[in-house]
Amino acid sequence: MSENAENTMNDAISGSNDGSKADDWQIGLKIAAERLSIVRYVFLVQIEDGIASAAQRASLEYADAVLIGWPEIDSPEVVELTEAQAKVVREHMELMESYIAKFSQMEHDGDIDGMTDTLIRITERVAEVRRLYQPEFPLPTFAEIRRVVQEEWDEDMGKIDPQESDPTADEIERETESADDASGEGGQA
Repeated sequence: MSENAENTMNDAISGSNDGSKADDWQIGLKIAAERLSIVRYVFLVQIEDGIASAAQRASLEYADAVLIGWPEIDSPEVVELTEAQAKVVREHMELMESYIAKFSQMEHDGDIDGMTDTLIRITERVAEVRRLYQPEFPLPTFAEIRRVVQEEWDEDMGKIDPQESDPTADEIERETESADDASGEGGQA
């Protein structure tokens, strides 16, 4: 985050604004969504050429779940923060920005696994910000998302590469007899 954007966010969240907008204290909500949306898109572009792993899919699904139905800052579902809550929002936003800096370096280095883990950390910070602003909105945890995605992944991979069970002796004997019968019929023609 640029120093100017950080100062604007800190001033707005702490309530020490110039009075130009009544809803400046809600800017953290807007910034969190925008930053996660950008990071999610960058990650998607990085993994779109291959088959995404279960971890990659889960990290994207988690970001999507946190962003889905994101409220407008003037929504009646958005609550006004106390001074203590505003401080917590600033802390989450600072952590989010530090993770974004790491994410950018990982993107530069081509570290997709690192980006996957860091996207989860960024999303967790954004989820905490949303919880403060919109406490009634039910947000899933990464563990819940991961469990569902892993089941889907296992099912999808089973369709691509079905795991055949070890054949029994009777099945092998029947296959051998069928093959012998087929070759015997072919030789008699």
